Amino acid sequence: MSNFVEILENFYEQNILTYIRTFQMYPIKLISVILDLIIVVFLIYQLIKIVKDSRAWQLIKGITLLIIARWLSDILNLTILNYLLSEVMNWGVILLIIIFQPEIRRALEQLGTNKFTKFFGIDNKDIVTRTKEDIYKIVIAVSELSRASTGALIVIERDIKIRDIVSTGIVIDSEISPQLLVNIFVPNTPLHDGAVVISNNKIAAAACMLPLASDMDIAKELGTRHRAAIGISKESDGIAIVVSEETGKISVAKDGTLIADVKEDALKKILINNVITKRFPDVKNDKTSGFEKIKSKIITKKSKDKKNNQKEDKNKIEK
Repeated sequence: MSNFVEILENFYEQNILTYIRTFQMYPIKLISVILDLIIVVFLIYQLIKIVKDSRAWQLIKGITLLIIARWLSDILNLTILNYLLSEVMNWGVILLIIIFQPEIRRALEQLGTNKFTKFFGIDNKDIVTRTKEDIYKIVIAVSELSRASTGALIVIERDIKIRDIVSTGIVIDSEISPQLLVNIFVPNTPLHDGAVVISNNKIAAAACMLPLASDMDIAKELGTRHRAAIGISKESDGIAIVVSEETGKISVAKDGTLIADVKEDALKKILINNVITKRFPDVKNDKTSGFEKIKSKIITKKSKDKKNNQKEDKNKIEK
């Protein structure tokens, strides 16, 4: 116990007191220390976020226990245990490099790419590209639901957060995919009744309860889904997409107004304009849709192949 007290006293004198005296002599150094701490805490926080749901998380907890055990063995003068733990930790560094070689390589490669800015959350172009891809996926799913006359209600969150709505449903927290969206609204399945909320480029929750619009001037033929879409668009700046179960027609609700019988191209334009263009005005919007780009590439490739085949046939005939 006396050794432990002595170690604490030495640490206090050599480190804490030295720092205090240094700050008294050079107050400007306090700014650099604060900045240093903020950067270190931020990097540790980001590292925890990255490894929390990976296999590395269990290993980090094991390493932490080894460090604590080694520290305690040193304080309590457990010489043999301290020696063994020290050797394990010395070789452990090499083992970690071998085990996590793919992850380390990927992280180092990312340092040399513009994707690294996404780590700090400052790259708007990455967000815009991903959001645009998600919009195309939503449109594909809505079009499929419309063709099958499957009722659906999807709310895309914008600047006003609707966590209270998300909390009424079943949390999914999944990447957006057309297949998953279509599957959620399959009739007589547990999640089909209610709304899907899309937040931060993810399917946040399904089977969510939305506030119903109670305006008397809303057409009586509109069903519960349409009233719910108008209701949420009045209480937030979210965009609500409705697929009618009776007719298969697509409607969009925004700012308390319902746009009925929207076609696929019109739906894409409405979503891109309201979800991307108005929120990221500093990023130039590409007028050509992703579908059109892919289509044009396919047509160009086909035309080139056709011309090459024609030239080959002509050369054969001449020979």
